[in-house]
Amino acid sequence: MYNRLKQGASYYACGAFLNTLGAMRRASIYTSLGYERLQRKNQDIHNFLEQNRKAWPQTFYTMLLRTLGGMDNKEAFTTLANKVPYSIILRERKNPKNIEALYIGTSGLLELYKHDEYILNLKRDYHYLSTKYGIEPMRTNEWKLRSIYPNNHPILRLSQMTTFFEHTNNIMDHILNCRTPEDVYQLFSVETQPYWLTHYTPANSSPEVTKRMGRTKTDLLAINLVVQMQFAYGSYINSEELRSRALTLLEKIPAEQNSVIKQWNSYGPLAKSAFDSQALLQLSFEYCRNKRCEECPVARWIKMEEEKAKNRQEQTP
Repeated sequence: MYNRLKQGASYYACGAFLNTLGAMRRASIYTSLGYERLQRKNQDIHNFLEQNRKAWPQTFYTMLLRTLGGMDNKEAFTTLANKVPYSIILRERKNPKNIEALYIGTSGLLELYKHDEYILNLKRDYHYLSTKYGIEPMRTNEWKLRSIYPNNHPILRLSQMTTFFEHTNNIMDHILNCRTPEDVYQLFSVETQPYWLTHYTPANSSPEVTKRMGRTKTDLLAINLVVQMQFAYGSYINSEELRSRALTLLEKIPAEQNSVIKQWNSYGPLAKSAFDSQALLQLSFEYCRNKRCEECPVARWIKMEEEKAKNRQEQTP
């Protein structure tokens, strides 16, 4: 049986079995997998907490920027969060052009583009601020830009974060208080600074378009930032209310739409909420890809069902 499951692991063949299960049985499997994923991410957050010397505000800030970077640039955004820490952002938040200069200047990305008056002023402001705070810029090769959609360009995301911090002075409270996807959208659906309305990249003008963080991005922030931080901080202070809030929020968010979840859903509607899709991602990455079928909770159900069928056959006259 395990050999058969391992042969089908690359295309998640046990999805056909999951689709035959009743809602209660499937929910039991998803709950086990979902908690595994939360615990794994919880450990990642606590590793950052240790690196940040037990400072939760800096850890929330680091995780925000890291999550903003997505799969391609999470490490680059994490480096940026360390170079421009939250304490500096709080000092400069009354002056958004300074925050933008710190972020975009430290990223090193300005070296890839032409300069106009706005960008030259940004560089001058960055030179002053980097000297003031002792900040060294990143290397351009730390960023992955080849497959980035224009609206997801790191420079635009950093300008959106400038606007976010201009109006938000305590990210911990705001993130911990989110209860619905709409709360997360209202918190993070921020626009860039005005210059970027007519620019996707520096000194390259384009027709005027509002570049606001969209619902798909804020849902991903809800799943990968808000839920994780609520659960991790709730575990840290032993608050069942916060942990429950995280799980409830996860159940209210639509399932992620990516290649892995689409493959699972090809067997039937296996992922309806983000809780479902997070469970299936845990199944995919921790079990299927490593062919750990002997330890897999789905395989245990399959084994039990096959043993029941075998017993029925043996008992048939």
